[in-house]
Amino acid sequence: MYSKFGRIGYARKVFDDIPERNEASWNTMMSSYVRVGLNSDSVRFFCEMVGCGVRPSGFVIASLVTACDKAGSMFCEGLQVHGFVVKSGLLCDVFVGTSVLHFYGTYGVVLNARKIFEEMLEKNVVTWTSLIVGYSSGGDLGEVMSIYKHMRREGVCCNDNTLAIVFSTCGALGDELLGEQVLGDVVKLGLQSSVSVANSLISMYGSFGNVGEACYVFIHMDERDTISWNSIISANVQNGLCKESLRFFHRMRHVNKEVNSITVSTLLGVCGSTDNLKWGSGIHGLAVKLGMESNVCVGNTLLSMYSEAGRSEDAELVFERMTEKDIISWNSMLACYVQNEESQNSLKHFAEMLRMRKPINYVTLTSALSACSNLEFLVEGEILHAIAVIAGLNDNLIVGNALVTMYGKLSKTREAAKVLQTMPKRDQVTWNSLIGGYAENKEPDEVITAFKLMRKEGTPANYITIINVLGAFLIPSDLLAHGMPIHALIVSTGFESEKYVQSSLITMYAKCGDLNSSNSIFSGLTVKNSIAWNAIIAANANHVLEEALKLVLMMGRAGVDFDQFSLSDALSVSADLAMLVEGQQLHGLVVKLGFDTDHYITNAAMDMYGKCGEMEDVLKILPSPTIRSRLSWNILISSFAKHGCFEKARESFHEMVGLGVKPDHVTFISLLSACSHGGLVDDGLAYYNAMITEFGVQPAIEHCVCIIDLLGRSGRLSDAENFIKDMPVPPNDLVWRSLLAACKTRRNLELGRKAADHLLELDPADDSAYVLFSNVCASTGRWEEVENVRRQMGARSIIKKPACSWVKLKSEVSKFGMGEKSHPKTEQIYAKLGELMKMIREAGYVPDTSYSLQDTDEEQKEQNLWNHSERIALAFGLISTPEGSPVKIFKNLRVCGDCHSVYKHASAVVGRKIILRDPYRFHHFTDGKCSCSDYW
Repeated sequence: MYSKFGRIGYARKVFDDIPERNEASWNTMMSSYVRVGLNSDSVRFFCEMVGCGVRPSGFVIASLVTACDKAGSMFCEGLQVHGFVVKSGLLCDVFVGTSVLHFYGTYGVVLNARKIFEEMLEKNVVTWTSLIVGYSSGGDLGEVMSIYKHMRREGVCCNDNTLAIVFSTCGALGDELLGEQVLGDVVKLGLQSSVSVANSLISMYGSFGNVGEACYVFIHMDERDTISWNSIISANVQNGLCKESLRFFHRMRHVNKEVNSITVSTLLGVCGSTDNLKWGSGIHGLAVKLGMESNVCVGNTLLSMYSEAGRSEDAELVFERMTEKDIISWNSMLACYVQNEESQNSLKHFAEMLRMRKPINYVTLTSALSACSNLEFLVEGEILHAIAVIAGLNDNLIVGNALVTMYGKLSKTREAAKVLQTMPKRDQVTWNSLIGGYAENKEPDEVITAFKLMRKEGTPANYITIINVLGAFLIPSDLLAHGMPIHALIVSTGFESEKYVQSSLITMYAKCGDLNSSNSIFSGLTVKNSIAWNAIIAANANHVLEEALKLVLMMGRAGVDFDQFSLSDALSVSADLAMLVEGQQLHGLVVKLGFDTDHYITNAAMDMYGKCGEMEDVLKILPSPTIRSRLSWNILISSFAKHGCFEKARESFHEMVGLGVKPDHVTFISLLSACSHGGLVDDGLAYYNAMITEFGVQPAIEHCVCIIDLLGRSGRLSDAENFIKDMPVPPNDLVWRSLLAACKTRRNLELGRKAADHLLELDPADDSAYVLFSNVCASTGRWEEVENVRRQMGARSIIKKPACSWVKLKSEVSKFGMGEKSHPKTEQIYAKLGELMKMIREAGYVPDTSYSLQDTDEEQKEQNLWNHSERIALAFGLISTPEGSPVKIFKNLRVCGDCHSVYKHASAVVGRKIILRDPYRFHHFTDGKCSCSDYW
């Protein structure tokens, strides 16, 4: 009696006062401890019982195992009880065996649960159901159905609990036919009128997306309980029908059905989106009003809601206020950090769970492993792998899949393959994770090998498998060896009609250099959805930029809605073409369609404005520092570097680090480039060392090129040469080209010859090697060698890439080559050029004929300089734009030193800002000065 009212102290006093205790006395006291949740006390009571020489009954053992089960943190104690059961020969007791089986299932050690099950001589429906629950909790849905079928073959009659789990599993598998077959079993068993069975049916139909059937079952129920209302609300919630679920909630309250924590939790589940968060906030308020805020289930759902809405701070607040937290609470907070890409916080949270001895399960480990997808967390990922082994969770299918995924993302594909090979069971996700890892790491041969092994094992491929396989093919040889045969397999297996496979084929052919096939596949599609349009736009963006923008217009005319992918691609194309007007129009469309808060589109717009020379507009749309992503920081630093704002680039880097945002390899490329162009040699070398030692970013070829450029520009050519010898990665064409360009500036013929030889060794047809070395020879007066280089180019049919400059006015682009005279305004252009020449000479301009690399007299050299395309473009820009407005000019090659001097003087004498963009950076000329401070 006392234990039923929770007065365990009085119950124990009565027990202690019993002069002679029998088996019933001990059983009652044990069940009292378990009933009130004093699980540790129940273990101590058991030890006391054994110490008194009392032989525990099956009931006592079952109660004790249940205590270890419910505690969630008494796995070791449970193992000891299992040992006692085996030693005492009590495993043959069906109740004891079932409780031990359920214990292992609860802790996720399903293999042990299965072993207990197979050793049991007698099994009842609870035994079978406990095993099903174990596999269901472990996420092995296929095994759940296999056990259910075995159970039916054995003639074991299912109960309501069994059918509820089986219906739930059918819904999770999305197998409607299987669900209907189980429904047939329900009719045979005569359980169709059961309220709990009907509730499970509603949930199953909701999982299938068949809300109509769920409503039909609900409407025709003779009797409904609170679970029935919760189930129909849940069915609508699962299908994103927020308003409909709220209507059912209103009706539920109208018929005076009790609103419980499950009702509130279910409704909160549909309110995680930005649009529905206002409803979620309202329901949160209702939960507080009803006194449910302290309910662990409601707290957990609030955590999930705020997590889905990207409101990790609100989730943290809910978590801190929760008076009671279970494993789901801890897992939900962990998942929130992972979802918001807060890996550091995720791992700190997981460490806190271990420190506080909180129980962990496969969900905990799966989330923690997901936080280790960056190379900086390799060690932590390996530690988590070890924890999985120690906790006995490494054999769990979902944990195994997470390990394969993690190692793939960390470029440790050998380890990923080892994990797969040691897994006791593999599914489609396992193979897709391995194939995806190989594809991400550009290992096409391993992708094909894994794909063949997957098929040989009998695991069917799905569209994700095919997408991952196609994603591995990047070069023409891949297309012939693998891409086309896989395309044939796609056709023969019927995957050709799958929309994601179609877009992947378009992408694969384009990446392998066959844009015609990409366009052909797109043209042949009967239904061109946004996915296909995005794929063909991106494909053309990598080959024919202007065509990509035309496709964006065609997409709009076809009535296909733009999304964040198409708009981001279009903005990127505008950036690469430096088409400001089109970029501004696209940005206007972004705002009109409500995408201006989208993280990726904002970054694409920032990049576009930066590459179009509008630094002020970059800063206008830049997110505030506290919510700024690493990508936004990278674009900001890169934009400052390109526009000659070197100190601001450095300041942004330090602000980024100060706010706890960890820089990546892209950050350091921009930072080192800023130091190189700004002449900050010592700072650049210090950043390079810090990149490795402090931030754990391993040097890539791009970082090395920046350092060589940094040393070369400053005249430290011997240091640059030594750096190349000690580089952690093999030098490529960019390395030798950077060194050769520095040799031209510093007139170092011998080192220039070495660099040119290395370049030609890599690619004998590289025109830049001949041109740059010819310029080195010319700058040192070696005209015979210049002629020799030119003869070699002629003999090998190598043509120098011609220099050109252009000016864009509205939608019209005017392009100018060396000595251009084909423009309709040629007469006005050259008149302005003569006027400009006179004005800047009077202002103190003196031509530097060393930049005219021809063996002619000084007068001809000066004339040749005035034929440079950037000067002709400047004259055109001045006569074609309003007085006082900025003039913007683009050039495909690096601006020459004398033209740079002309632009400086011109900006002063005409009183206008001139912006020149070459392939590497922007030069902002104002009042006779350049943003680069004459160091470029």
